[in-house]
Amino acid sequence: MLEVKCKTMNNISKIFALLAKSIPAPKSELDSVNEFTFLVAVVLSAQATDKGVNKATKSLFERVKTPEEMLKLGKKGLIGYIKTVGFYNSKSENIIKLSKALVERFHSKLPDNMEDLLTLPGVGRKTANVILNSVFGKPVIAVDRHVLRVANRLGLAFGDNPEDIETQLMAIVPKKYLSNAHHYLVLHGRYVCTARSPHCPECCVEELCPYENKTLLS
Repeated sequence: MLEVKCKTMNNISKIFALLAKSIPAPKSELDSVNEFTFLVAVVLSAQATDKGVNKATKSLFERVKTPEEMLKLGKKGLIGYIKTVGFYNSKSENIIKLSKALVERFHSKLPDNMEDLLTLPGVGRKTANVILNSVFGKPVIAVDRHVLRVANRLGLAFGDNPEDIETQLMAIVPKKYLSNAHHYLVLHGRYVCTARSPHCPECCVEELCPYENKTLLS
């Protein structure tokens, strides 16, 4: 493992340069109309696909665009739109609660720091990092299952704890790529370095990846 890590560290700038070339305009695939609806979409996306969330929120975001409108809709009304999304009951409860918190404590605006974001119901560290990166442009990395898998396979980081992976990545990703690193790794994991049967012949970093030689486990 140490040998793999050292080899990867020597190539890390090249790895991200190739990912950047392969994904020149990276962004979230969740649909939204403003910052608030993006937060709602991210909360809904936990243990769900972006495609499924977008299908559910298409009509919702035509009606609801602010925390006040979400509170007016209420939990029962919200469920009517998102009942196809997994864990819709708990997610709807959190969305109503976080809408209330935004109105009462943050003047209906999304906070721009980790500490305040984590006080919102349904918002964990991964969601907070997604908001900080995609909404506020902060150079942070949100670790989901795709990032965790790709980081391990490429030898960028090791382990199965998202916060540990985040810490390792933040320490090694070159600054010029840090703002988009989350998206590079997510999209690469979603479409190329898939969990089952990764498309290694189509991978832009295949020559630099130890996974094909079974050096790393998936």
